[in-house]
Amino acid sequence: MTSIRTRLFVILLTTTTLVWLSAFVWVQQSTRDKVERVLDARLAEAGQMVSSLLSDQRIDVSRAATLATNSGSTGEFMQAGYSHRLSCQIWSLDGTLVGRSGSSPAEQLTNQDTGFSQNVIDGEAWRVYSVVNEDLGVRIMVGDSYIVRDRLVDDVAKGLVLPALLMLPIMAVLILLSLQRGLAPIDRMARALALRPAEDLSPVDAAILPREIKPMGHALNGLFSRVNVMRDREKSFTSFAAHELKTPLAGIKIQAQVAAMAPDAQTRQQALNRIQDGMTRADRMVRQLLALATLDRDDPPDDCNADVLLVVKSVVSDLARVAAAQQVTLQIEDRLTYLAKVNSDLLTVAVRNIVENAIMASPKGESVQIEVVQNNRHVVIAVSDHGRGIPDADLPHIADRFYRGKNAPNGGSGLGLSIVAAAVQRLTGTVEFQARPDGGEIVALRIPVSPDVNTK
Repeated sequence: MTSIRTRLFVILLTTTTLVWLSAFVWVQQSTRDKVERVLDARLAEAGQMVSSLLSDQRIDVSRAATLATNSGSTGEFMQAGYSHRLSCQIWSLDGTLVGRSGSSPAEQLTNQDTGFSQNVIDGEAWRVYSVVNEDLGVRIMVGDSYIVRDRLVDDVAKGLVLPALLMLPIMAVLILLSLQRGLAPIDRMARALALRPAEDLSPVDAAILPREIKPMGHALNGLFSRVNVMRDREKSFTSFAAHELKTPLAGIKIQAQVAAMAPDAQTRQQALNRIQDGMTRADRMVRQLLALATLDRDDPPDDCNADVLLVVKSVVSDLARVAAAQQVTLQIEDRLTYLAKVNSDLLTVAVRNIVENAIMASPKGESVQIEVVQNNRHVVIAVSDHGRGIPDADLPHIADRFYRGKNAPNGGSGLGLSIVAAAVQRLTGTVEFQARPDGGEIVALRIPVSPDVNTK
């Protein structure tokens, strides 16, 4: 892509050239009109003067034609030699040539009796003024060639064009220097950013930037802030993942050694059971970390809509073994009146983590209820348990990553509800928490859906 400096230089230089050309055309036309008026007035003045002198008998006809060529205004448009191009003819009313100036052609200048007219004689265009003297019975014609008029206009035009041609390179240099000075803040900011180390995400000083590029400075600062947040999140994510995975893996290693050196079958079985518990915890941790990494991407969710109730039933089926191990019963209540569709991948992640948290929080022998209800163009998935609930002090931070509340069950990572919040946010929904009167917590997902009323 062409640089801004080059584009602005071309635009400004082209605009300047067009302004000069427009001025040239306007001045040329304006000058032509003015020359026409002035020289026409000179022709009329000369014709009327000859007629007046002849009427007063102050000059004879032979001298009158010559006098006309040397008369008239010598104003701003009179060039050297113009008077010699002015021609005068005196004709009798019966068509006889009475007298003419030396520069006048032999042919009659015009056939028009009075006023201004144009005529071509021997290939040369003439502007002629005629006046009739009825008392003397003559017609006086005074004319000049258009060659002279065009030369006057061309001289004025050259006076405009030549300075413009000389000034255009100078203006190009001035435009280029002005652009370099005007774009200098951008160059300084680019150099400053290029010299920054990768870890320097401090904001640029937008206060010293010109008004036109302040929005870019603010946008860069916003980008630096978001990148800084993401980097801090990745650092905490990496350190937490390393710590949390290290614990169960170390425990698995120790229990494997215990099982290998167990003196009896009972001791070996206990070690194997602990290995299985550690693997279950590590498996859940890895799944949550992968889910969180996926949700952190800004890519739009894939178009893989599915029935909400089928997604919930699939999650419950997958967690049936986990619930059985905890001696917790899973119950589903369907109160949908239409087939509601939503992104299955995101909904699966959200529902799985809520139901899994509810299983872990519930005492043995209790049940977890999953209720799917319709609310206008939203579907509400409410999961309730009989655990110890969430204290009010924990609610503001409950969706923070790696945050473990006061009543969090053992073995948790503090990622479950943060995963739920991220998934529901991408579904443009909300997460609501409500304490049960008889103990426990209700976590409700409110998600906009696309109903298909023809299928249910």
